[in-house]
Amino acid sequence: MMFNLLLNQQPSQRMNPMNCYKTLKNAKRQRVEDGAIAPVLAGCEHQSVLVLVWPQLGDFDSLEYAWWIQRDRDRLNHQGIAVRAVGIGDRAAGQKFCDYTGFPQAEMFVDAAADLHQELDLYRGLTMNIPGLQPGQNAWVNLMLMCAGIGSPGTLAEVFRGYRGDRSAPQLIGDDEVIKAGPLPALKGDFFKAAGGKGHQRPFELATLRLKNMTEVLSHWRTYVPTAAYLTQRGGTFLFDASGSLLYEHRDPGVLGFAQDKSYPLSFLDQVALPQAA
Repeated sequence: MMFNLLLNQQPSQRMNPMNCYKTLKNAKRQRVEDGAIAPVLAGCEHQSVLVLVWPQLGDFDSLEYAWWIQRDRDRLNHQGIAVRAVGIGDRAAGQKFCDYTGFPQAEMFVDAAADLHQELDLYRGLTMNIPGLQPGQNAWVNLMLMCAGIGSPGTLAEVFRGYRGDRSAPQLIGDDEVIKAGPLPALKGDFFKAAGGKGHQRPFELATLRLKNMTEVLSHWRTYVPTAAYLTQRGGTFLFDASGSLLYEHRDPGVLGFAQDKSYPLSFLDQVALPQAA
């Protein structure tokens, strides 16, 4: 019966697009750059804006998504798309996150209690309550179940894709790039050619990047995750045009579910018509 209860916990349904934009436009959160409580969409007037509402800043999804954003910065700039992100954590977590990922502090906001996530009706993840456990301990149990695919559709398949490789995804690590993902020794990018050639995602390539992220977070756990109570909370992606009309929306259904297109998370940019920046 308990297993059926877990399986029946599903992500929230979409909210009205106008309400979604209004919620984000009115949202004020702490900006990582200066610590000020400021409107999340400040400085995005009269242009398209991509709003990334991320889980805990120490989460696989947040770190991996930031990597993709930084990888495609030139494209976003060329299309005239402003970027704003809100992640769960405090300012110290945001600073550490930005230092590691290269994500600009001026575009990064933090929400210590995941209030914006709840206002947007994003999936909270499993919320099974085990008597006798503290909220953070319950969150850990629920997160482990989600990592096993319970209440988190697609998670296990995505984990396996990281090891198996993906010929429809781009190459992730440059041939001359050196990756330090302890406890593994430093690996040069051309190491992966032996496992699967080049020009696409090779076996173990994505898994290595995820191991690198995990090593970073575990080395600074208390900074990245000041409270464990929101470990299961998932995020969402929202792209608006200059008038505030919703062009694209994705609500994360589970762990490693931050993108509809796992092979290329920003492929939704191909589906919308936006004016290019001058």
